[in-house]
Amino acid sequence: QVQLVESGGGLVQAGGSLRLSCAASGRTFSFYPMGWFRQAPGKEREFVGGISRLGGRTNYADNVKGRFAISRDNAKNTVSLQMNTLKPEDTAVYYCARGRARALNVVYASSVEYEHWGQGTQVTVSS
Repeated sequence: QVQLVESGGGLVQAGGSLRLSCAASGRTFSFYPMGWFRQAPGKEREFVGGISRLGGRTNYADNVKGRFAISRDNAKNTVSLQMNTLKPEDTAVYYCARGRARALNVVYASSVEYEHWGQGTQVTVSS
């Protein structure tokens, strides 16, 4: 059973930074693209960013591009989301997810392509 455990959420002032981490169980972490999603109260879950199996390709939602960065360490089975210049509208529960195994440079933006999800971590940005 795949387990994804997020950490690093919290309360931060607008303009600040947070780094989220996601630890994955299993020995085949590098076989799968990974992604981050978020869900704010009363809103649908939305794509934040994704990273390919070996980290060579990333993709971001337009509203976080230039502020957020995804990285992964396949030796440690972790994927991280560095969030800078945070805004109150970034307030949400953030989820990491594991995508379907595919070719090396695939990055998914649709939630339907992700098979396993973490429990989420709350990020709150105060104005």
